Amino acid sequence: MTKLSQSEIENQLKEVDGWEYHDNALHTTFEFNDFKDAFSVMTRIAFEAEIQNHHPDWSNVYNKLQISLSTHDAGGITSRDFKLAKTIDQIIEGE
Repeated sequence: MTKLSQSEIENQLKEVDGWEYHDNALHTTFEFNDFKDAFSVMTRIAFEAEIQNHHPDWSNVYNKLQISLSTHDAGGITSRDFKLAKTIDQIIEGE
């Protein structure tokens, strides 16, 4: 997997809403009605991440889910990160 350049990252960021690039990773935060809703979405994301063999760094406190994506093997952002970000957005939109 090839690490994306700064301009490639900036161009692809236009295709994902609510994601930011800093600290060598893509970041977003989602807020849900309650813990159950947040955990349900995390479960759905976990299954998709496993299929893609690309796993997020994330944390959950009550109804908030914070997600960071980076391809550690490549030392930065790759197309895999944007693919998973788009999948996560599709899951969230379906809620």
